[in-house]
Amino acid sequence: MRKKLSPLKTLEYVLLLILAAVFIFPMLWMVVSSMKPEADVYLNLSSLKAFLPSLNPSEWFTTYKEVIKRFSIGTYLLNSITYGLTFAFGSIIINSLAGFAFAKINFAGKKFIFGVLLALLIVPVEAVLIPQFTIVNSLGLVNSRVAVVLPAMASAFNIYLFRNFFIAIPEEIIESAKLDGAGIIKIFFRIMLPMSKPAVATVGVLSFISSWNDYIWPLMVLTDRSKFSMQVAITTINTTQPVYINQVMAVLTISTIPLIIVYIVAQKYILQGLGGSGTGLK
Repeated sequence: MRKKLSPLKTLEYVLLLILAAVFIFPMLWMVVSSMKPEADVYLNLSSLKAFLPSLNPSEWFTTYKEVIKRFSIGTYLLNSITYGLTFAFGSIIINSLAGFAFAKINFAGKKFIFGVLLALLIVPVEAVLIPQFTIVNSLGLVNSRVAVVLPAMASAFNIYLFRNFFIAIPEEIIESAKLDGAGIIKIFFRIMLPMSKPAVATVGVLSFISSWNDYIWPLMVLTDRSKFSMQVAITTINTTQPVYINQVMAVLTISTIPLIIVYIVAQKYILQGLGGSGTGLK
């Protein structure tokens, strides 16, 4: 026998559906607009036909072929994937090492340094862009791929996340490893990281998404178009005459697909990581 939904539960589902529609409809319009001729994009905007692709299936991928032929989409896409994967890997290693130090290693000024680190969470990224650019410029890294990914790898939030996971791992496990002759590096890579897979996945995915969506910093440090990421390239495409709205939507759709794939694959670990559970202990 089916349970009847309470009025409060029904209202909750209705509000969730409305919220989902608010996020899904713009994305749906973006995708279907990329599957129409330019002249049909703005037709029937007040009806459901605005959310339907061209009635001629042969036109669905014509826009994609045109935009790929017109711009170096493959190069920009490869750049973004390279930046994202490099940034995600570097973020995992750097922030996990720092989180491990704050969680399991005793050193002078540990609490004070960690307090300063937490205070940095309230500092907006935009406030440090100019000093960050000055440092990168003085190192001679402007217009290099390294400059895109290196400066922001260390993150106070990611260090805090790793620290919380490492604290949950009992000291007895580390002591047992030390008795077996394991050094601090071996303990970290063989025990701590494998037992913190949700944190690793969460930091990796969030770092990849952050790198993929980053626009201001790559725009500041890159001048060579062949090194542009997708986000910077989208701006270039939007300002290159003639501008076709269906081609813009096609590029936006292409840039969105990797993020959706990454999120679907790692969704389970992200929920565990942000929920602070799942340290690998059973």
